[in-house]
Amino acid sequence: MKIATYKLRLYDVANIKSQIKRNKQNEKARLRNKAVKSELKTAIRKFREAADAGNVEEAIAAQRHAARKLDKAASKGVIHKNQAANRKSAIAKRAAELQAK
Repeated sequence: MKIATYKLRLYDVANIKSQIKRNKQNEKARLRNKAVKSELKTAIRKFREAADAGNVEEAIAAQRHAARKLDKAASKGVIHKNQAANRKSAIAKRAAELQAK
């Protein structure tokens, strides 16, 4: 996974050593989660674009890719497992409608 180089927004407001460390860890996690969520949005958008264009093969491939990304994000705790399940269900339903045509 490629983590984008976002600007760190660490503010040295904490005086306690452990809290300074937690702030750094939280910032790293925030950037990692932001990158994963961005990848999710891109994967789902690519599926939607392929589905809107009526390209069944491309849409099915994009649906599988998006489902994998959603599962991985849920397993890593970036999004809730129910949210991942709901999104996967929605794109699977749309993919099934495309295949039925």
